Amino acid sequence: MKKLLTAVLSCVLVFSLTACSSNDTQDSNSDLTKVTLMLDYTPNTNHTGFYVAKEKGYYEEMGLDVEIIEPGDNATTSMVATGKADFGVSYQEDVTYALTAQDALPIKAIATIIQHNTSGFVSLKDANINSPKDFEGKTYAGWGAPSEEAVIQAVMKKENADFSKLTIVGADGSGVAGLSSETGDNKVNLNWEFYGWAVTRALMDGYDLNYMPLNELDERLDYYTPVIITNNDMIENNPEICEKFMSATKKGYEYAIDNPDEAATILHDVALSDVDLDFIKKSQEYLSKQYALDAPSWGVMKDEVWDNYTDFMFEYGLIDSKIDAKQQYTNEFVE
Repeated sequence: MKKLLTAVLSCVLVFSLTACSSNDTQDSNSDLTKVTLMLDYTPNTNHTGFYVAKEKGYYEEMGLDVEIIEPGDNATTSMVATGKADFGVSYQEDVTYALTAQDALPIKAIATIIQHNTSGFVSLKDANINSPKDFEGKTYAGWGAPSEEAVIQAVMKKENADFSKLTIVGADGSGVAGLSSETGDNKVNLNWEFYGWAVTRALMDGYDLNYMPLNELDERLDYYTPVIITNNDMIENNPEICEKFMSATKKGYEYAIDNPDEAATILHDVALSDVDLDFIKKSQEYLSKQYALDAPSWGVMKDEVWDNYTDFMFEYGLIDSKIDAKQQYTNEFVE
């Protein structure tokens, strides 16, 4: 009887210790603060630092449980403004739009992912489109944003080109593959693409292209795209969460800067397993050099970049009033 009682007590003790261990793990996990990050688009090499920070445990080290979500049919800017997402990936122009709207949204940019605008106009080399002057008589396919037309007008005006001689049609999603060197019905000669993704892919696929970087056509167009945003409530009432999130995110991007191949592999394995790894590595090789180019450190923004593009937007009637740079962004979480 004594042996039986001892055995029972031993089992109870083992069960209790196991339960306690399980509860300790649960408690440990529940200690993490849940945070949501909404992307601007499907995962790509603009987002590598987030996935690196998550997979290498940088967020967890900061006490955060970060969920990375895609926007779907939702506008990231408004989702962040209403607190339905804590942080988001957006663009400088969207922040300016949001803050100058009649019903301004309570958001602010807290880091730039890339220091310079890495987008530009792309065409087939045989089309002989070597400057905005050559846009005359050609067809451009775009997404129909007011800022898009304003940018094209600006670069053509600078070259004394006639904007009315450019035909603009809606993009069908074919991208570079849909470009033609011929003009006429149903022929598209010009797109606006990001070098690190669409242009890199096209070059790997053997396309012979002309590429005109936007930031070389007009210095005002060297704006931040993309940026990380949050809402004013997070900044004012949860600054420690912002600090922790940005500290880990910055560490993720710095890892990607120093280790592009490894970072690309992480992005591939976690979010882009159906995309060619060699392409992701090529894209990452390019962007890793761009993330903090000419900057004291990753994420830091400058007044002049915000002011230049705000002036541009006002000049072309995209916004009704100007807004000071400091109302649109802060470096407090990345410096």
